[in-house]
Amino acid sequence: MGFANDPIINSPFEKPKSHYELDGDGQPTGKVLPDRRKSIYVVPVPAARRRGAQQGQLALEDKVTTNVLVNKIRQEVDKWRELPPGKWGVTPESQRLLLHWQDPDRERRLFFCQREAIETLIWLTEVAPKEFRTEIETANAEANPGLYRLACKMATGAGKTTVMAMIIAWHAVNRARRPGSKHFSDAFLIVTPGITIRDRLRVLKPQDQQNIYQQLDLVPPDMMDAVLKARIVITNYHAFMLKEKEQVSKLNRQILGGREGEKKFTETIGEMVARVGGTDLLGRKNIIVLNDEAHHCYRRKVGDEEEDAAPMTAEERAEAESNEKAARVWISGLEAFAGHIGLEAVYDLSATPFFLRGSGYDEGELFPWVVSDFGLLDAIESGIVKVPRLPVLDDAIKGELPKFRDIYNVIRKENPRAFPMRGRRTQAAVADPSQLPHHLLEAAIEALYKHYAEMFAKWEKVPELGRPPVFIVVCNNTSTSKLVYDWISGYDKTEGEGEDAKTRTVPGKLPLFSNVDEDGRWRRRFRTFLIDSSQLESGEALSDDFRKVAAREIDEFKKEKQARGESVDDITDADILREVMNTVGRPGRLGADIRCVVSVSMLTEGWDANTVTHIMGVRAFGTQLLCEQVVGRGLRRVSYEVDPKTGFFPVEYAEVLGVPFSFAQSGGGGDPPPPPRVTRVRALEERRKEREIRFPNVEGYRVEFPRRPLRPVFTDDSKMELTPDDVPNVTEAEPLIGEGITFDLREDAEKLRLKSVAFDVAGLLLREKFPDQVWRYPELVRITEQWFEQCLTTQGKSPKQYLKWRPLAQRAVDRIFRALVGSLTGPANGTRGRLLPIVNPLNPEGSTRHVDFTTSKQTLIPTTLSHVNYVVYDKDWEAGFTERLEKLSDVVVSYVKNHSLHFEVPYEYGGDTFRYRPDFIVRLKGAERLNLVVEVKGQRDAKDAAKADTMRKVWIPAVNNSGQYGRWDFLELTDIPYDIEDRLRAFVRAPAMA
Repeated sequence: MGFANDPIINSPFEKPKSHYELDGDGQPTGKVLPDRRKSIYVVPVPAARRRGAQQGQLALEDKVTTNVLVNKIRQEVDKWRELPPGKWGVTPESQRLLLHWQDPDRERRLFFCQREAIETLIWLTEVAPKEFRTEIETANAEANPGLYRLACKMATGAGKTTVMAMIIAWHAVNRARRPGSKHFSDAFLIVTPGITIRDRLRVLKPQDQQNIYQQLDLVPPDMMDAVLKARIVITNYHAFMLKEKEQVSKLNRQILGGREGEKKFTETIGEMVARVGGTDLLGRKNIIVLNDEAHHCYRRKVGDEEEDAAPMTAEERAEAESNEKAARVWISGLEAFAGHIGLEAVYDLSATPFFLRGSGYDEGELFPWVVSDFGLLDAIESGIVKVPRLPVLDDAIKGELPKFRDIYNVIRKENPRAFPMRGRRTQAAVADPSQLPHHLLEAAIEALYKHYAEMFAKWEKVPELGRPPVFIVVCNNTSTSKLVYDWISGYDKTEGEGEDAKTRTVPGKLPLFSNVDEDGRWRRRFRTFLIDSSQLESGEALSDDFRKVAAREIDEFKKEKQARGESVDDITDADILREVMNTVGRPGRLGADIRCVVSVSMLTEGWDANTVTHIMGVRAFGTQLLCEQVVGRGLRRVSYEVDPKTGFFPVEYAEVLGVPFSFAQSGGGGDPPPPPRVTRVRALEERRKEREIRFPNVEGYRVEFPRRPLRPVFTDDSKMELTPDDVPNVTEAEPLIGEGITFDLREDAEKLRLKSVAFDVAGLLLREKFPDQVWRYPELVRITEQWFEQCLTTQGKSPKQYLKWRPLAQRAVDRIFRALVGSLTGPANGTRGRLLPIVNPLNPEGSTRHVDFTTSKQTLIPTTLSHVNYVVYDKDWEAGFTERLEKLSDVVVSYVKNHSLHFEVPYEYGGDTFRYRPDFIVRLKGAERLNLVVEVKGQRDAKDAAKADTMRKVWIPAVNNSGQYGRWDFLELTDIPYDIEDRLRAFVRAPAMA
């Protein structure tokens, strides 16, 4: 049994509240259990191949392991997360970032798994740096000697790039604000397994126009200056290989090298560090390394290879050697940087942080330095990724698995020479592309293609999408991939010999993928694309073999690039293919029309196209680790729009054949929907003069209190009620057998004189709000007693003396202080004091002209009275409010919804500083134009009251008192704004708050 009909049982934005039960094989039973699943991993690994009738068949043995370290750390981080922000024990900068990332009102909410990863790293670094230090150092000792390495396991599509940006922001902001700290760094080395990821991660450079910090609002605007100062180098691990300094023949190197031999012409380790690090990192100390998909990086374990390990085929042995070489180069490069510059920490972010074949460890064994885990099961249950759908049953009698499940081994078992193998040039040369090596392979590809064609027709009905679904085929080598590619897309066939020879173009067998049109001519824009992913990722020149088979493809893409007016003089063949690969599914780019990708090698990481819907495996898969890596190419969701009825993402599926992945073996019906239409929402330059709205970026407030006595203005928002929900009065405890006891907190509380509690609250008010005015203490005591009498009430026999506890006293202090600053709105001559804003010195003013983002939401209203071309609404009242504003051109000059505008109001609640974003700004006509901040709230809680109170009594008076930003006022609506026209006209007629 699998996930039944709906695998999504958790919100992507909250900690998982339930999970599917797993059977003994690690398969979901369909039964939902409460709470979050403990961190475990179920990795079927290859056992010895059986001889006789089972020879050549891969037998799997499940290894179910509990991740002890992850579960210990997770438990501590969960408890820490629930504390009030003031008790987190982190720097003010880290606290500000954490609150920014956690904010449930964010326009682009972050996944829980993203927040958990960064929270875990912050907790281990700032809150409890010694708690698990010994265990983590021990875990690193063998595979990463001398390095302090932490790994976060996150499923493909869960947003690892975003977490990298959060790590950079956390370090860079803290480093800028506290340059003497040894915990933080502003220098970063990001290492990737290939060029594809390296190019994609350019968004981590804050200077990039598409930088992720601003695209996803990861950094408050006032902190962005610190991120801009960060030094960031992004490279692929191949750059750690020592390069030749001079191009000299091997013979001359031997002659001229002298005692140094060939080393004389190869750069030293120090020169390599200087080349890779460049001026950005040289001279910096304690840099931070971010490893993307770091299952390629570790020291090989020596001497513990299992004697009874399964024998490897030639292909498996070559793959193991390649893995071992990659790991050696990567870890040696990091050790070189540690020795020459110094590394503060190494953070791994990977979907599969497991040791690979050739490592000396059990293949699929989890890295012991993993500290947080949100794996594929969790991601599927939270709807963050697609669900892979694989064959579970067929009507064949022989074989344990459905034939389409592991088609490569099924065919190899019947005919070991069916596929062209590595080095079989003769066999490859005579391969006939008119038919595939086995009828079963043709049947499988045609079956998967039929489903693709149905989905393609659905997507084609939405032409404005501009991109097709994508079908990928992963092959074992160049010869097989060329054969499959020609069969799918078409080829040239020569008939006859000598002077009688004629060449004709044969269309591909699959019409939607054919690179040959109906008239027998090669299409100008290819639909099917052949790549060698391993060669493209290394950055090396293409091999002669692959260049030969891809010659026509390369030529056609060069022609298309020239037709766009782009030069191809300084671009290599590999650059052309890499650009096509990186832009598959992106309208208007070189790879926009690609529907099918035929890949040599694994295509295991780095490719982030979210339109992959079908995967066909035509190669051996030794373990589930390799299966998960390939299937991961199809796991990125098409749509990230939440179903408003459930609060969850709708389920999406990826169809997979030929990959023996023992996971999510069944699921309900339903095809992935077409990708949503993307709309650009931006400020229109032609409207700027008339419609632009500017506002101050307020960071805080300063009060110029007069020497005269203070006068509080208590309102309904000044009131506070104590109930047993705040502090239980009576708690009864009973054993299974025997006499129980009762805890009654009122007994001790009522022994306190209420006046002494008021004195304590007044003292806290003095220390926090009037630290330089000790002479005011008697006055503050009188005001506090007045508040106790007028504003503090109780229910359920809770005594007022409970304010002896600091958190409750802090709530009282906030209310009393807001009542005091509310009295400072009098004459500007200072006789009653002045309240002024503290604006961001680096970014003092925000504006609608900076709004520019894309959205896939269809809840859009075009505007005429706004500087921004659309309003993206989330609630019906927002749509109604916008429509009414558009009809009030005689009253409204301009308006804007606070979406990607970054208009924030700082306020205090419970002793902590927060920021909230009001809903709209509306500029009204009049003798002096009024900027009206509009907030709509249905049910208000204490936090909402603090927001409104701050706007009325603090933000509005402070900004108006400054005299630099025009006139401002605040309108809070507690119900649907049917009468907004009358409300706005009243503001135009009446003078605003001075």
